[in-house]
Amino acid sequence: MGHAIELTAADGHHLSGYLAEPTAKARGGIVVVQEIFGVTRHIRAVADQYAAAGFLALAPALFDRAERNVDVSYSDPQKGRGYLQAMDIDKVMLDLAAAVARVSSAGKVGVVGYCWGGTLAYLAAAKLKIDAAVAYYGGGIERHLEQKPQAPVLFHFGEKDSHIPLSAVAKIEAAYPRGIYHLYPAEHGFNCNDRASYEPKSAALACERSLEFLQRHLG
Repeated sequence: MGHAIELTAADGHHLSGYLAEPTAKARGGIVVVQEIFGVTRHIRAVADQYAAAGFLALAPALFDRAERNVDVSYSDPQKGRGYLQAMDIDKVMLDLAAAVARVSSAGKVGVVGYCWGGTLAYLAAAKLKIDAAVAYYGGGIERHLEQKPQAPVLFHFGEKDSHIPLSAVAKIEAAYPRGIYHLYPAEHGFNCNDRASYEPKSAALACERSLEFLQRHLG
């Protein structure tokens, strides 16, 4: 359904992206933000899923500042963390801003992120001009609570997530009580069917809730 495109950030950096277009007039734009594994088959499938729901969906390749075409195996998180450590968060936000601008032709824009991307979705709600954000198991959010979202945020967390203790979720909720929070009987990465932690019932429910939230805020 989707295809590769090129984006240009405000500092002149060129990055690639996976763009999935709806078959009819778009109801809004969605930026799908990757995990530490790059724009994987899973992330492209998520973009396709949102396009099928009527949105113009774009997954920018945020690791392009370190290396092009990054697609790390889920069995090698160490390699993914290596790319993550090479990232400058301010420059990553420039890349996200370029993606938001690209899909804004479709109307209001939401940002949906997974793992590292969940943290970036939260930061996008605080730093960028967007209309809604959905953060799936964003493990670094509790380190950025001084940033206050200016757009509504929906959060999905797994009760069995060894990377994000429930105490961290409580800390996020205390700092940002206006958010919508959902807990699932699942582990980290429960939305990804390429991971051993995939939990289909939780993934389906989270998707249903995300679509309802985004349709409400984007139109």
